[in-house]
This record gives sequence, structure tokens and C-alpha cells, in this order.
Amino acid sequence: MWAVGDRSDWNDTRADLAARQQAARAMGGEERLTKQRRDGRLDVRARIEALVDRGSFREIGTMVGDVPSDAIITGTGLIDGRPVMVGAEDFTVLAGSIGAGSNAKRYRIAELALQEKVPLIMLLEGAGHRAGEHGVRSPTDLMMQAKCSGIVPVVTAIVGPSAGHGALIAPMSDFTLMSPHGAVFTAGPPVVKDSLGEDVTKEQLGGPAVALASGLIHNLADSDADVAKQIRAYLSYFPSSAWSYPPVRTTTDATNRDTEAILDIVPRNGRQGYDMCEVISCVVDEGSWFEVQSKFGRAIVCALARIGGLPVAVIANQPMVLAGSVDADAADKAAHFIDVADAFHLPLVFLADNPGMLPGSASEKAGVLRSGARMFAAQTRARVPKVHLTLRKAYGFGSMVMSLPAFDGQTATFGYPGATLGAMGASAFAESLGSDSDEAERLRRLETDASLRSAERFGFDELIDPVDTRRHIAGALLLAMNRRQVPAGPRQMSAVTP
Repeated sequence: MWAVGDRSDWNDTRADLAARQQAARAMGGEERLTKQRRDGRLDVRARIEALVDRGSFREIGTMVGDVPSDAIITGTGLIDGRPVMVGAEDFTVLAGSIGAGSNAKRYRIAELALQEKVPLIMLLEGAGHRAGEHGVRSPTDLMMQAKCSGIVPVVTAIVGPSAGHGALIAPMSDFTLMSPHGAVFTAGPPVVKDSLGEDVTKEQLGGPAVALASGLIHNLADSDADVAKQIRAYLSYFPSSAWSYPPVRTTTDATNRDTEAILDIVPRNGRQGYDMCEVISCVVDEGSWFEVQSKFGRAIVCALARIGGLPVAVIANQPMVLAGSVDADAADKAAHFIDVADAFHLPLVFLADNPGMLPGSASEKAGVLRSGARMFAAQTRARVPKVHLTLRKAYGFGSMVMSLPAFDGQTATFGYPGATLGAMGASAFAESLGSDSDEAERLRRLETDASLRSAERFGFDELIDPVDTRRHIAGALLLAMNRRQVPAGPRQMSAVTP
């Protein structure tokens, strides 16, 4: 028989553990927490509670360090019932700075995310490495976080000032967002003042206006609660890792419904603008789409959506911006978006309506060809199903980055009748040839008939009525799903956000 002990022998040990855990969970104390909670901000533990399913968070490393949790809360929780790893810097403790213990915790959760094949989420509000903690030879958390790229989804939110080493996880993430109180920079104002003599504020260095315009941060949230909401929404389109497929949702939105509203949205006049976001809303499941990086590279819309409940990545030219011409920022944004979608098995849906790559000296200085080549390489090496639709026009290299070229692995290539195609527009071509008025008119007629001539030569799989857009795209995606077997192994991406 087992020996029976006296359970009271555990009382002192358990009481000591509880006291230590309580001290760690006190964070920076009530005065600092009160300051943290001004303007509706959440403390670090409340941020985690808002992020994960109620009651699901299990902390690890609670008692690491000589200060509460060594200034970072780490652990695992559930989002919509699926496990995730979470790390959240606590600014109320030593300004959320990174010591030896917190470095180990950051490394550990990235290691577990990779090992257990679950998403990694970081909530950043910290001052970087802690003074006096440099020079210790130990593995940096950034090495493990970089290894997560393309293997498990990595999401980072900047919820306060984030500097130096801690901030570097943001540009290595698949998706980054920022609260109104966020700011991200290599070094803070005191270091800038000391090294460069420049007087700047945190907001001027890396606040939302700077971080979104540079493309470092994808989305802006309006509060800490909205940060949690957007992270949960983003992850709902993704599998837990590259070894599984995105979750399909049941929907009552029929895949064969008409998209007659497109006739009122898209003008036949190719020089007249329209909002591509309205077309996307017609094509995808009602209320299902989530735009990524809307403030950067606005000539292309990148959005996660569902069609027939299936998560897809939509890449669409925006005729309201630069007439849909693809500039360097738009191409960089799209290349990263395509890479992430491909890594996690989301089919690509291209909606093309552009006059080509953006010309001009300013565009060339911005590196439009370099960025365009990056986007073209991303889409042409993608292994996921690809569906292309040309709505009105697709010219030159602009058509290639939008996956129009034949035999580029598309499941389907569609066009609307009347779409214009070619190396360049008829007007520009006529001028470059020095054509007379009769020849210019002939070139314009050829341009107008381009979609029919292309269809005659099998340049499109089919010309479709705009009313049938959703039906055709959904059918192509259904066909493509039959190729799915066991998910292919992960493909390592470039670990840098545009």
C-alpha cells in the first residue's frame, strides 16, 4: 500500500509559492498601473486576457528574474480554441526592458511556437536591452523568432514605445499593428539627441504616422482592445502552422450568387476610376474580408477574405490611386503579402486593372523595377492555387506581376470582355511610333478588341460576364482544392517586412 502523508506538510510550501506568484503578478505596483491605464489603456495582463479565449492563458516563467516576471509576461493560450504562444512586455516594470531572464523567456516561447507548430504573438512596449545586462554570451531570442518565419504565423503589436532589440521582432513578423500610443524605433529620443544632436519626440521618430508610411507597420488599431480584435481576426484566416491548411468556415453565402452590382461599380471607360474595394466586397463572402496595410502602397489592395468559406488572399489593383499603376511601395507590400499567403497555403486571387508599372523619374528613383521584380518572383514561385481576373486593362510588366502571363501555374485566368491588353496603351504606342491619325485610330481599335483576340488565342481560359464573377472564381477555387494532399513542407521566406 502507498504510504499516507500529512497534507498539512505542504501548507508552508504552497503558501510560499502563492506569495511569490502574487508578487510577480503585481506587475509594477498600483501607482504605475494607474498611470498605465490612463486614456483607456490596458495593463499587460489585461491585454493578454483581451487577446486569448477567456480563462485559457497559462503562464510560464512567472518567477523569472529579480523583478516581477522580469518585465515580460509569457505563456500559452487559445484563440478560437487553437493554441498560441504569447509574449507581452510590461512597461510598468523597468520600462519593459530586456534582461537575461526576459531574453530567455522570449527565446523559450519562440522555441515552443516552432516546436509545437503554433502561432507566436508579441505585444511590445519596452525600452530594449537593460542597462548593465550586455556582454553575456547567450542565444538571442531574435535567432529563434527568425526561424519561425514562414513556418508558424508571427504577429507583433506595438502597444507603446518600443526601442532597440525588442522592436526588431516587428520587421520580422508576418503581420504588425500598432495602437495609437505605439512608437517603434532603433533608438529613443535621448540616444538620438546624444549621438546626432537632434531633438525629436517618440511620435516623430516612430509613431503611427511614421511607421505606417514607411511600411514597417501594417495596420493601425484604435485601442488596446482593437489590437486584440485585429490579431484574432487576422489569425482566423491562417492555419496554426505550415503543416496544416487554413480553417474553412461554414457560410450561408452561396458561391453561385450573381455579382450584378459590379456593372454599376466598374465603368466601361478605362480612364475613369472606381473603388476596387467595392468589387472585392461583391466577390467574397459577405463581411468576410480584412485589409492588410491599407495606408502603404495604396495602388494595390491586399486583403484576406473568404470565398465559400475558404480563406484566400486577394491582390487587387486600386484604380482610385495612381490609376492602378504599380509603384515600388505597392509592389513591396504585395510581394510580402504573397509570400505569407503562399507559406500558409492561402490561394491567391488577383484582380487586375492597371496601365502598367508606374513610370517617371521619381518612380525609377524609388526602385520600381527592383520592387516589381520582387513581386513578380513572389507570385511566380508561389505553390498555392492562383486565380486571375483582368477587369479592364493589363499592360506590360504590370500585367505580369498580377499573374496574367500564360502557363504560370494559374488554376484559372479570366477576363472581362472589352479588357485592353498589350505592352503599353495605344496612345503611348502611337506616339512612340510617330503614327498619323489613321494609324493611331487603328491601334486604338486593336486595343479595344484585345480581350477578344486574346481569347481567340487562348490567352484567357474564359471571358466572363461580370455578373458571373463570384461564380467563376469560386468554381476555380473548388477545382484547385482537389490538389490538396498532405501540406507541403514549409518554404522559408525572407524574414523582412517591406
